Amino acid sequence: MSDRVSFPINFNCFIEALDRPAQIDGPMTTSDYLSSLFSLSGRVAVVIGGTGELCGAMAEGLAGAGAEVVLVGRNADKAQNRLDKISAAGGKAWFHPAETASKSELVALCDAVVQKCGRIDVVVNGAGVNSATPFLDISEEEFDRIVQVNLKGVFLGCQVFGEYLVKQGQGGSIINLGSMSGVVPLSRVFTYSATKGAVHNLSLNLAREWAPHRIRVNVLVPGFFPAEQNKKVLTPDRVASIMGHTPMNRFGESRELIGATLLLASDAAGSFITGEELIVDGGYHAMTI
Repeated sequence: MSDRVSFPINFNCFIEALDRPAQIDGPMTTSDYLSSLFSLSGRVAVVIGGTGELCGAMAEGLAGAGAEVVLVGRNADKAQNRLDKISAAGGKAWFHPAETASKSELVALCDAVVQKCGRIDVVVNGAGVNSATPFLDISEEEFDRIVQVNLKGVFLGCQVFGEYLVKQGQGGSIINLGSMSGVVPLSRVFTYSATKGAVHNLSLNLAREWAPHRIRVNVLVPGFFPAEQNKKVLTPDRVASIMGHTPMNRFGESRELIGATLLLASDAAGSFITGEELIVDGGYHAMTI
């Protein structure tokens, strides 16, 4: 009879895991090893906001790792440019138009992807808009527009695709695009910051809620990356302020989000990562004086 103390089930599983030897199947090439961690071959990724600069680069990375990628947005011409790049690199992707703040359109999107691809494994909620309107001048219309896209769109994306993933029972990864303004207060972008703070909070709540279903929910937090939604905000004085607060003394490039995206998307490399706010910012958040 074993003299092992009888812990609750989770502790017993932990002890049994320690008892098991590591599984080594034989020598692996560097390529095989990296593929075992980050390959998304046979997976399907839905990238909402994939016609934009940052999510478009993330979509390219997911396709490069082997996933079939669905670009979601409103502009078919912008999508085609990205689809051409993915195709030229040997990837597989297609476009589906949808309004991210419409639950019925997101349900139709989910149904269309499942019908065409048979599955969904990774969801990126990345659509976003911004404005530098002074606080006292923000109209209700502007406030509602930003909330609709930045918060309601992410909320509905998580709700629709989260329900699918929970029902399938096969796990999955949801990556919500956050912002440094969701981590530390940033000037001039009041409504944007409020919505991103809410996205961070929602993501961490869902990470806790869905962890038992093996659905990982994380926030990918870009620092300052030139993109369509922040061009009007990046005035010369603001750029100087940003560079003075960024130890790497430069803006990020959209391709520099790909590594973090693959880590969060992979069920191998990122299998125990959930509820994380993964910051890619050149050290901005580490800077004080």
